[in-house]
Amino acid sequence: MQDRIIKCLAYGGKINIKCINSTNMVEEARKIHDLSPVTTAALGRLLTMGSLMGSNLKEDDDAVTLQIKSNGPIDTMIVVSDKNGDSKCYIKNPNVDIPLKNDGKLDVGTAVGKDGMLYIIKDIGLKEPYVGLTPLVSGEIAEDFTEYFAKSEQIPTAIALGVLVNQNGVKSAGGYIVQLMPDATDEDITKLEENLKNIAPISKLLEAQKSLEEIAELISGDDKLIILGDEINPKYKCNCSKKRMEDGLISLGKTELDDIIKTDGKAEIVCRFCKEKYDFTKEELENLKEECKK
Repeated sequence: MQDRIIKCLAYGGKINIKCINSTNMVEEARKIHDLSPVTTAALGRLLTMGSLMGSNLKEDDDAVTLQIKSNGPIDTMIVVSDKNGDSKCYIKNPNVDIPLKNDGKLDVGTAVGKDGMLYIIKDIGLKEPYVGLTPLVSGEIAEDFTEYFAKSEQIPTAIALGVLVNQNGVKSAGGYIVQLMPDATDEDITKLEENLKNIAPISKLLEAQKSLEEIAELISGDDKLIILGDEINPKYKCNCSKKRMEDGLISLGKTELDDIIKTDGKAEIVCRFCKEKYDFTKEELENLKEECKK
């Protein structure tokens, strides 16, 4: 089954809801980066959030980059997403292994760390990318993004992100973003808050084979949802290429390339997002050195 994103309105357009099933994407990330259970949960949540935020972009060349850098053992995580929700990710320390919490759940907050920053970088064709940042509040990721939307974008927002991991990999992964429109009434807000208080974790709902439409109804309590546009089927997707790696080598400069040629006589570059390997012969490096001169 493909991953999905749906966008819908509840209460006659007063509540905006986006839901995602990201199970396949997170499982692909787990395999590529050889993640431990707790790093699967942490990076999977950030990857899910990136895909949701990316799906709001308008143009093919637009991109949103999410970065968390903190004092936890994971250290750094990065997700880059496009308008189709297609995403790629990187984690500095993929094999972190820490004890479970007292309730038996993975301790994502400790693995990520609470003393750090969340960065949101939107490249939408302007002269300079938009950069938003906020201190982490818990390291649990959903709470950190809720704080970002409240402080930086001043939008009342509820966010849920979940990854369920078993011995075979990712069993389910997904999330939702719920945002109030300006005309939402106190009655609407009270009803929504009550539903959100009682709803099961998103990963459990997906494990139970609930559709995104059913989940949106549970969130809102509205059985007359307005579905916006076509569903989106996001994937784990990296846009690396040998040309991009060539550009990266050229940016090192002639002196550095000369040193690589003299020391190793060749180069192997591994993409940090997808682990694809790109080999460069001595002749290719010599040609790139000539490009530096130009």
